[in-house]
Amino acid sequence: MDGVELFLLGQKLVGIAQQALPERSTLRRLTPAARLVLADVSQRITATTEAIAGRTGLTIEQVSTLAAQLAAEGLVTVAADAGAQQRLTVDPRRSLQGLEAASIDEALGAALGTRDEAAVGELAGLLDSVARRLNAGPAMAQPGGFDAAYNGTPAWEIGRPQPALEELFEAGLIQGAVLDVGCGTGEHAMLAASHGHQATGIDMSPKAIEIARRKAAARGLDVRFVVHDALDLGGLGEIRFDTVVDSALFHVFGDEERTRYAASLRQVVPPGGRYFMICFSDRHPGWFGPRRVSQEEIRSAFADGWRVDKIDPVRLEITVSPEGAQAWRAALTRL
Repeated sequence: MDGVELFLLGQKLVGIAQQALPERSTLRRLTPAARLVLADVSQRITATTEAIAGRTGLTIEQVSTLAAQLAAEGLVTVAADAGAQQRLTVDPRRSLQGLEAASIDEALGAALGTRDEAAVGELAGLLDSVARRLNAGPAMAQPGGFDAAYNGTPAWEIGRPQPALEELFEAGLIQGAVLDVGCGTGEHAMLAASHGHQATGIDMSPKAIEIARRKAAARGLDVRFVVHDALDLGGLGEIRFDTVVDSALFHVFGDEERTRYAASLRQVVPPGGRYFMICFSDRHPGWFGPRRVSQEEIRSAFADGWRVDKIDPVRLEITVSPEGAQAWRAALTRL
C-alpha cells in the first residue's frame, strides 16, 4: 500500500466514522484540528497540552484553545497538573457514555453502501492489516511501545496492587514462583515478594522496568525485573512459574496475539500451574480505553492447554475515574 492508497483509505475512514456517529453527536461538529487533539488524548486517556502539541505538530496555544472547545462540548476535562501544565482527560462519566452509535459492521456497510457481509468483512480485514502494519493495533508489540505513557502517570498505574488481584493473595491462591506479566512499575511482583514468593516481573517498557527496579530497591524487596515480550516467554530460559498474574495486559492483544500469548504462557507454566488475570469487560459502557473482552473470548483464547476455572465480574481501578472500569477476573489452570 503506497502513500496515495493510504490517503484514500483515510478519506474513506472519515466517512465510516461519520456513519458510526449519531446525527446529534457533538463529534460531528468538531473541526479537523479538534478531532486530532481528541484522538491523541483518547489513545492515552490523559495527556498534557505540551505533550499533545509535540505529537500533533500544533502549538501549545492552539492545543489549549482546542482543549477549551472540547471541554465546552463535554468531551474532555481540563485541569492543571502538578507542573502547572494543562492536562486533558477523557472522562467516561460524561456525555460520550450515552451515545447510541452504530456497530462497526453497520458503519462499514453504510460507508460502502452495501449490506454484503463478504464486502464488509474484506474491508474489516484490510483495516486490521493496516493497523498491524502501522503498529497502531491493540497489541502495541514494538519494543518500548508503552514508554511514552510513563512520561506521566498511565491510567493503569494506581500506585498499589489492584484489589481484585490482592484478594487472591489474601485467599492463599498464589503459590510458588510468581510471574507478573506486563508488570508495569511492578506492584504485583512486589506484592508477591512481600508474601515470600520468588517473584519476576516483565514488561516491554524499559522505562516502566526502570521505575519498578527503583521501587523494589527502596522497599528492600528482592524482585527480578526484565524487559521482555510476553509473546515470547520461552525466551526467559528454563525458568518455570507456578503462578502467573496479569493485570490489564490480556486486553491489549488482538485476536492472533491472544492465541500466541496463551501458547507463550504454556512454555513457562507447568501442568497444574495457575494463571490469574483481570481485563477490560464488554460490560463496561462508553468507548474510551482498550478493546472490551467477553467471557467467550477469554475461553476461546485459552481453549488449548488450559482449563478456565472461573470468571468473575470485578472492578479495575484506574487513575482517571473514581468508579473504575468494569472488568473480568479469570482463573485458569494449565492442563
